[in-house]
Amino acid sequence: MLKKTQTIQINFTGGIISPGYLLSILEIAETAKISEVRFGQRQQLIIEVSAQTASLFADHVSTTPNIISAYPATGIFISNTWLSEGIYKDVFEMLNWESKLKINVCDSRNTFTPFFTGHLNWIAGTQPNYWHLVFRYPKSNQLFAWPEQLYTNHIGELSRQLETQLLNHEPIQGVPVEKDLQLPDFHLPYYEGFNKYDQYYWLGIYRRNEYFPVSFLKGLCHICLETKTGQLYATPWKSLIIRNIEQEHRPLWDYLLGKYGINVRHAANELNWQIPDNNEDALVLKRHIIRHFDSADVRTYGLCFSVGHHCFGSIVITQQEAKYKTVLKGQLRYDISYTPDFNPNSGILINYRSGVAKEHLGPYITALCKYFYERHNTNDPLPGYVAAHTVAIPPVEKYVHQCPACLSIYDEQMGDPDQSIVPNTPFEQLPDQYQCALCEGPKADFKQVSYATLTA
Repeated sequence: MLKKTQTIQINFTGGIISPGYLLSILEIAETAKISEVRFGQRQQLIIEVSAQTASLFADHVSTTPNIISAYPATGIFISNTWLSEGIYKDVFEMLNWESKLKINVCDSRNTFTPFFTGHLNWIAGTQPNYWHLVFRYPKSNQLFAWPEQLYTNHIGELSRQLETQLLNHEPIQGVPVEKDLQLPDFHLPYYEGFNKYDQYYWLGIYRRNEYFPVSFLKGLCHICLETKTGQLYATPWKSLIIRNIEQEHRPLWDYLLGKYGINVRHAANELNWQIPDNNEDALVLKRHIIRHFDSADVRTYGLCFSVGHHCFGSIVITQQEAKYKTVLKGQLRYDISYTPDFNPNSGILINYRSGVAKEHLGPYITALCKYFYERHNTNDPLPGYVAAHTVAIPPVEKYVHQCPACLSIYDEQMGDPDQSIVPNTPFEQLPDQYQCALCEGPKADFKQVSYATLTA
């Protein structure tokens, strides 16, 4: 008889996790005989629980989408920003009701957290405490921008108002996303392993199968509590980040990672994927394509891949709807799309190939990767770089001495062999009795002139 389970989620607003709170949840999970948990795309905790133990989590379960934010990237991937931890938390406090909509809160300099995967997407402007708002209706990819920037204190009130309108599909006076919302080109930073910043380290932990052992996470929480690390962070890439690790505490983390065999140096072509939560088929598809990337040594820097509809990605793989309910997996077909300029924040998809069998996905996606680099490498920057860094050496002006009577010249490089003057003898070193070789004019009458004027 199959054991009945259900999936529950526990939200961590903005991806900010208290070690003490997480530890209490993990202890409940341990009591419920749960050995592994996962983190989701919206920075939430996902747990598979049995029907008998689900009630243990009743006080923690969330039934609405988590608010995601770029705060985990602040200080390590984003610097020189007015959007501080305090302002993030002020915004979260204004959004403290259980919204049925997905809400994103991001820094405009961010390239780590997706901008537009929410229905209400708040993006910090360049002017302190002013925000851009980009919204989309549920089950739609079309983006609209609020016609003006909004002050921080208005975020909560306007979000409540827009939620009602969006859920009821009421018209909202929006405009297409304007050019004044300048977002950086996509570049996913390497978010794994031990990394130095300022006088501290930060540690990124990613799991290939998405599962984190409960006992490992408990050990992680204990280290945070013992070393007074007040927060850790869930990311939209289903990974964890721990910041502000001091040098003296690094051996504690090394021991924990070694004890559980946690690898923190995966290939970059494995880290730039967005996979739907709780979807083993999508994970299998990802692994299949990555194996092809590895065998073909494919470069994927600057790209982001996703599996499924409404996902953040520059190259998107979606499974076609089967015509019949009973279809063998070998008969499944997929569509491959990409976004304009391969910008993963775009909601527009361009079809590349349709009806592709699983075994042909790797070669087609590899060809699309090559197309991406061909488009971006049409102009070789090296000649321009060389030209910009080449120091022009001005030509040395040459002077000779000319007899005013007959206009013949004395060139010191040539000398005057007929009068026993060797080459490279300066005019000043000629004897006072030197005379013009042609008209015998005296040396004192010679005039210095530019050689260029004589040959012009």
